[in-house]
Amino acid sequence: MFTGLVEGTGKVTMLRRFGEELKLTIAPHFEMKDCRTGESICVDGVCLSVTEASESGFSADVSGETVSRSTLGQRRQGDEVNLERALRLMDRLGGHFVSGHIDGVGQIKARESRQKSWFLRIGLDETLSRYIIEKGSIAVDGVSLTVNACEKGFFEVNIIPQTGAETALLKKKVGDDVNIETDMIGKYVERFLSTDKEVQKETAKPGITADWLVSQGFGD
Repeated sequence: MFTGLVEGTGKVTMLRRFGEELKLTIAPHFEMKDCRTGESICVDGVCLSVTEASESGFSADVSGETVSRSTLGQRRQGDEVNLERALRLMDRLGGHFVSGHIDGVGQIKARESRQKSWFLRIGLDETLSRYIIEKGSIAVDGVSLTVNACEKGFFEVNIIPQTGAETALLKKKVGDDVNIETDMIGKYVERFLSTDKEVQKETAKPGITADWLVSQGFGD
């Protein structure tokens, strides 16, 4: 579990492809001396398990499923990525709950400087739009952001100077892809409601019908 408050960035120092799968080696640009094999790290919004750890960085395997649903397959040696280590119970919970399980890939449609901040419009699959609400939370490349506006097929956010300086988001340009994770609460609510309706349908007792009246001896 993560918060979307990126700790810093790292550089992809090695990338190996094994068919549809990848192995990434990343050198963080901040101190991570206590990184251990097996722990989870959010890389551009994708939750990965550390397979090797050293003072200079860490390695992680990327499954074919993760490659197909994220931008990690587009990464190249030398690319900069956002990094966040897993939430600890004693940490303050800023941002919002981020699982690191990407819903899909969006694309930057517009990018404008507005005084000190930057405006981004990001297009995405219309099926994900129902989970996005104005002033709700969304994770873009692992960065927790507030939705300023949204319509079917896109949403808009602002990147403040602090976020721009500590993440790789502003290194992206119009046309670049980004990883999108919508707020998990909305998905759970939708699931519970749909399941509840199915249960009600399965357990609902039939009302009084003409056939029922006949079966009870009323009429012909």
